[in-house]
Amino acid sequence: MKNLFLIILMAIGSISYGQANEKITTIEFVEILNNNKNEALFYFQNNWKVLRDKATAKNYIQSYQLLETQKSDDAPFQIILMTTYQNKKQYDQREKHFQELIKQSGGLKLLNDKKPTEFRKSLFSKDSVKHWN
Repeated sequence: MKNLFLIILMAIGSISYGQANEKITTIEFVEILNNNKNEALFYFQNNWKVLRDKATAKNYIQSYQLLETQKSDDAPFQIILMTTYQNKKQYDQREKHFQELIKQSGGLKLLNDKKPTEFRKSLFSKDSVKHWN
């Protein structure tokens, strides 16, 4: 578990102690199932990342990160997804904004006929992660 927290801290960036700023981040930890790394990476790069590129361009989010790591016994995930919002207003509108972008996307892009549930599993996520100055 100690390694998990180190990964989170490194992914968010350096943290100094002080008052919280307005940024809010969501973090999701994803396990690749059945050695389907190609399917999972294609899925996240051509769906999740594309939506966040569009969300960044429309100022719906501040930034995002799509990270890959080695699976271990105490951290059984290989993908970390992070989306950062400038403030609570942007964060509160996330579902509305992403639904809009999903409708415009033209549908789910997959590498082959495997469905997302066959190659990826969200182990856990954290919403409303606050940043510190």
